[in-house]
Amino acid sequence: MRIGTPREIKNHEYRIGLTPESVTELVAHGHEVLVESGGGLGIGADDAAYIAAGATITDGPEDIFARCDMVVKVKEPQAVERAMLREGQILYTYLHLAPDPAQTADLVKSGATAIAYETVTGAGGTLPLLKPMSQVAGRMSVQAGATALEKAHGGRGVLLGGVPGVAPGKVAVIGGGVVGWNAAQMAVGLGADVTILDRSPEQLERLGLYFESRAKTRFSNKANLAEVVADADLVIGAVLIPGAAAPKLVSRAMLKDMKKGAVLVDVAIDQGGCFETSHPTTHDDPTFVIDDIVHYCVANMPGAVSRTSTYALNNVTLPHALRIAAAFDAGDWRDALRRDPHLAEGLNVHAGRVTYRAVAEELGYDHAPTSEVLG
Repeated sequence: MRIGTPREIKNHEYRIGLTPESVTELVAHGHEVLVESGGGLGIGADDAAYIAAGATITDGPEDIFARCDMVVKVKEPQAVERAMLREGQILYTYLHLAPDPAQTADLVKSGATAIAYETVTGAGGTLPLLKPMSQVAGRMSVQAGATALEKAHGGRGVLLGGVPGVAPGKVAVIGGGVVGWNAAQMAVGLGADVTILDRSPEQLERLGLYFESRAKTRFSNKANLAEVVADADLVIGAVLIPGAAAPKLVSRAMLKDMKKGAVLVDVAIDQGGCFETSHPTTHDDPTFVIDDIVHYCVANMPGAVSRTSTYALNNVTLPHALRIAAAFDAGDWRDALRRDPHLAEGLNVHAGRVTYRAVAEELGYDHAPTSEVLG
C-alpha cells in the first residue's frame, strides 16, 4: 500500500499524521510511505529523519493526494485538501463531521472513504483513538484557563492555587470523562477548589473514590449546573456524545450570573461546543469576551504541544493503519473493518454515502449502515 502524510495546514497545527518511528514500522511491513517536506518540523523531525526511516519526501501535498491509497492526517482536511481527495482513496484522520456540513458535503462529493479517529471504539464503548488527545486537551484546558484568568488577558486576576491566607480559585468541570478527569487532575494539582459535574452515578462514584476530598462531585442537573457555574472562576466544558454535536449546557442567560472576568474553556468546540456562546478560535487569537466572560475555544488545543500529542496519537492510530494496509495488500482493505467491528465504527463516509448515524441525523443525510457498504 502507498501511504502518505501531508503537512498540516490548519492554523498553528504542528502535529503530523506519522512519526519517523511509525514510518519505520510501515516500511518494515512492505508499504511505501510519502511524507511532505517539512511536515515533521513541528515535532522536531526533519526530512532527514523521515528519509532514514524509509520515507520518500515530496515537495508538496499534491503527490500525496494524487498517488497514495491512504492519506494519514491529524486534523480534518481543509477545503484545499478536500478538493484533492479522490474516489477510492482512504482518508484516516480526525473529522468531527457533525458540526461541519461543508466538510461533510465535500467528503461525500469526493467519493473517498473517510475513517474518523474519534469514532473508532474500544472494549466497553471506549474511544481509544480520541483518548490521548482528550487527555492532552483536558490537561491543557487548565493551563489555558489559568492564563486567561490573568488580568492582562481579560480575566478576574485570580491565581487558581491561591496563596496562604487567600482562597484558591474555583474550577467547575462539566463532564467527568477522559477530558474532565484529566482537567480535574491538573486543577487539583494546582491547589484549586474543584467541582466535577456528571450525569452518571457510576462515574461520579469512580471520581469520588479517586479524588477523595481533593475534589467535589455533583450530579449534573440544571439547578446544580447553574449554581456551580455561577460560583466558578473557571468553567471547563468537557462533554462528549460520540460523533454527534455537543449539547449546549451553559446558556447565554447563565453568563449574567457568573463573576465578571470568569473564564469558560470549551474543550468540546470540535463538536460544536457545549456553551451557547462558543465559536471556534485559534492559537493566534484564542479568546473573546461576551457579557464580561472570557471564552477560550481553540479547536486544536493539542497542536500547541505537538511532539507530545503526535507521539501519543501514533501509539493508538498506527496499529489500525497497519491492519488497513495489510488488508489492502491482501486484496480488500474492507476486510480490516469486517474483522474488527471497533474499527468499523470509525467509518463515517464511504463512496458518497454517510455511514455514521449521528452525522447523518445531524446533517440530514440518508444513513448508509456500515454493514451494508462493507458487504
